[in-house]
Amino acid sequence: MKFPQGCDGDRERAGGRRRPPALRAAAAAALPLLLLLLPPLAAAAPLPAADSSGEAELEEAAVRRAALPDSLRLAQLLHARAAQLQEEMCEKFTVCENSIEMLIQNNLNLPKVTEQDGCLLAGFDEDKCLRKISSGLYTFETYLKYVQETFTSEKQNVKSLCSGTEHLAHTIRQMVINPSEVIIPDSATQESLHAKLKSNKTWIEKITTHLILRDFTSFMEKTVRAVRYLKNTRSFSV
Repeated sequence: MKFPQGCDGDRERAGGRRRPPALRAAAAAALPLLLLLLPPLAAAAPLPAADSSGEAELEEAAVRRAALPDSLRLAQLLHARAAQLQEEMCEKFTVCENSIEMLIQNNLNLPKVTEQDGCLLAGFDEDKCLRKISSGLYTFETYLKYVQETFTSEKQNVKSLCSGTEHLAHTIRQMVINPSEVIIPDSATQESLHAKLKSNKTWIEKITTHLILRDFTSFMEKTVRAVRYLKNTRSFSV
């Protein structure tokens, strides 16, 4: 099965020249197509339990390696889509990097990948890094729901971003040695956060939306690097 190629390399760095409209349109169309090609969340089978023969460990490693190429493509597309939405915020509402959002305190507590998370190439800790990425993606779901409700002119694009984030969070969670260690916010935590976000004044909504998209883009950039590293080194081999 062939998947659309990720658009990570097509986007210019912040402050540089924006991608041509044709490339931006291609990025917008690629994510829903990839989600249609990927298996549904419910179809994901649990990894086999280990046994004394070691065969289960080999099968488990093979399952994990098999998921890496598709996970990388999806991560690249999520990164490209979030970057595109950032550009749309700047163009439509003049909420851009280094603009008025710097005048307010950013207390959103958005997930970030830090040196302590084991995702840097120096001191890379694959299981710790995957736990962090999966937990962060699950946390971002509530924030992206808020973006979908506030950035109404791009509602469908944000909806596909939410769906892709959910799928990637689930897939990466299945790669963790002990998936139960992945932190998934419970419904009460999600509802409390959503209520807090919705209480923002109208003039703060667009700033908050920009900050969420900015930090999600940064999170996905680091996710792409980590998943690409795992794919290239096949570090799941036993």
